[in-house]
Amino acid sequence: MKLSVIVQVSALAFLLCTACTGKKETVKAKPPVPVKVIRAVQKDVPIRIKTIGTIEPFTTVAIKSQVSGQIARLHFAEGSDVITGALLISIDPEPFLATLKQYEAALAKDQAQALFAREQAERYAGLLKEGIVTHDQYDLLRSNADSLAANLVADRAAIKNAKIQLEYCSIRSPLSGRTGTIALHAGNLVKANDLPIVTINQISPIYATFSLPEKRLAELKQALAGGELKLEAVIPTEPGSSEVGTISFLDNSVNPATGTIKLKGVFANRGRKLWPGQFTDVVLTLASRQNAVVVPTQAIQTSQQGEFVYLVKPDNRVEMRRITSAGVAGEETVIGKGVAAGESVVVDGQLRLTPGALVTTKEQSTAAGKKE
Repeated sequence: MKLSVIVQVSALAFLLCTACTGKKETVKAKPPVPVKVIRAVQKDVPIRIKTIGTIEPFTTVAIKSQVSGQIARLHFAEGSDVITGALLISIDPEPFLATLKQYEAALAKDQAQALFAREQAERYAGLLKEGIVTHDQYDLLRSNADSLAANLVADRAAIKNAKIQLEYCSIRSPLSGRTGTIALHAGNLVKANDLPIVTINQISPIYATFSLPEKRLAELKQALAGGELKLEAVIPTEPGSSEVGTISFLDNSVNPATGTIKLKGVFANRGRKLWPGQFTDVVLTLASRQNAVVVPTQAIQTSQQGEFVYLVKPDNRVEMRRITSAGVAGEETVIGKGVAAGESVVVDGQLRLTPGALVTTKEQSTAAGKKE
């Protein structure tokens, strides 16, 4: 009886082992991942740096009154274009005209008194020679004549100042540009050098301000030493369109908080497509790299360890390769280290890949594949 039970248990164990072995044998391998690849090529490419810039006016002037008074009239509209010397604001001139006439009258009075005092002093000079008057009497008249002559100088200075104050009643534009919001309108009282009445921005030409990493400083200085650098500002409202300018300013120090250095580019902006306050993509062309290895930018992935690409090896398995990028040229990235010309790089399907995964490839034709 015991022997029969042992035989049955052994048979059951054998069947279970056979079943387990059968299940393992039915496990299927993962199917190949379909991907698109392109071969890295070697060609001459421009070295460009792309960053974000802010558009700023070439010049900004806050228009203030230099005299206190009442605004009589505004000769411009908000958001209008003005030219250098254009009349913008008229301050009521009547109080200043009255002051000018007062000083002119005082000058006329002092001129008459000075003339009389001078003639009297001249007569006493003759009487002094004849011994009719004393030196003290003559010195007193001559001193009075000199004092009145000094009053004439002061009167003329007061008249000149009054005329200047009267000219300040007509506020003219110091530059050609575009006006902003009007803060004070006709009828308002203004104080000298108080609140701005309006602000004018010069927008043609115009600046684009941006920053570059400190590590690019040596490369930038070397490029600047060779002459003007080409700078492009992408028109925010017109994708694919750009304004071409040049570098006009390189800051004299690196910002220690951000590790960047500030630059400015100047653009003619004749079409006024760039506007103060806008953010724009700025592309700086430093030089041309000879025989550089390039791949489409979409092939480059980023991890916590840095940038990498997936390369397809001859056995159709992928390798995750760390790379160092050395600039962007259009839709391509220059590879400084990590990829050689002719290697197949995955450009589509990377999200499904892991190192060593089996793939089926479809080669993608692109401009990057043509050697220049």
